[in-house]
Amino acid sequence: MPLLDETFGIGELARLTGVPVRTIRFYCDEGIVDSVRSTGGHRRFDPAAVERLGLVRRLRGLGLGLPSIRHVLDGERSVAEAVAVERAALDVRIADLSWRRASLRAVEEAGPADRAGRLELLAAVENGGAARDALIDFWRRTLPAPVPGAVLTAFVAMAVPEPPADPTPPQVVAFAELFALAGDRALTRILLSMARADAELVADRTALMNGIGEACALARPLVRAGEPPRAGPELDRFVAAHAAVRGGGDTPRFRGRLLAHVAADRDPRMRRYWRLVAEAGGDASALGLAHLWLTDALERSVGGVGAGGACGPTGPAGVGTARSAAGPPIAGAAPSG
Repeated sequence: MPLLDETFGIGELARLTGVPVRTIRFYCDEGIVDSVRSTGGHRRFDPAAVERLGLVRRLRGLGLGLPSIRHVLDGERSVAEAVAVERAALDVRIADLSWRRASLRAVEEAGPADRAGRLELLAAVENGGAARDALIDFWRRTLPAPVPGAVLTAFVAMAVPEPPADPTPPQVVAFAELFALAGDRALTRILLSMARADAELVADRTALMNGIGEACALARPLVRAGEPPRAGPELDRFVAAHAAVRGGGDTPRFRGRLLAHVAADRDPRMRRYWRLVAEAGGDASALGLAHLWLTDALERSVGGVGAGGACGPTGPAGVGTARSAAGPPIAGAAPSG
């Protein structure tokens, strides 16, 4: 600190910086700005206090709190780092507010007969992030093990849409319905039961996942084009993938048995799940819908063939990877609802 005759008082500092005297006193008490006392007990400040206090004022003007400002003043964080942290926190708050606004609009726009049900549905979901976390947990619990980590990551990216930064009322309703499906204990029990049986009966889970993924990739363009489910190379690849790991062959009898064991994948709730993914902002031709297309095609190909015998359930998700014409592996979802 320079000599007292090289310092100035709190009133002059307030004039130079535009910061009120009362606020400067507070900053002094908090250790944000240093001062010394004159012989009369008055606060005195050196020239560096002007620059320091000016920086504090600008950062406060951007909404930064004193702890963040202290990190900058102490050299623990740069200004760029501090404002980046503040901006990220603000993004989260804005996303929460956007979700709340869309939820309120969704309730407001509902008809009188539907308003109470919609209010209950939306009130159960705190925000888009909470809904997404619940969906990820749902798939981690119900996917048949073992699932390679990379496949699980790719599947989740496809099966669990990212909440939009500024969602529409229909999107928050779709996320809320997905959240409700993830909490459906009866559906979870069905999928877990299939997963356990599948783990016992399928000889090579990785081969099945890859085969289903390839079949879904073949069917995906047909789903995009709105083509009705039908027999063809896409269905043949799907059946062959199951036959290869179950010790069977692609026969009418095998197809009939296979149809019986993909019943859970064709459950109306799973069918609804994939429609909601598209409504929530996900890919309208996601591989889950491709798998649904394949199982519907299987039903048409079976026709009147009996479904006796047992080839083992397919499991709730029969996820797989397939290399599309574009190149990188993509997740193939067996839940097809």
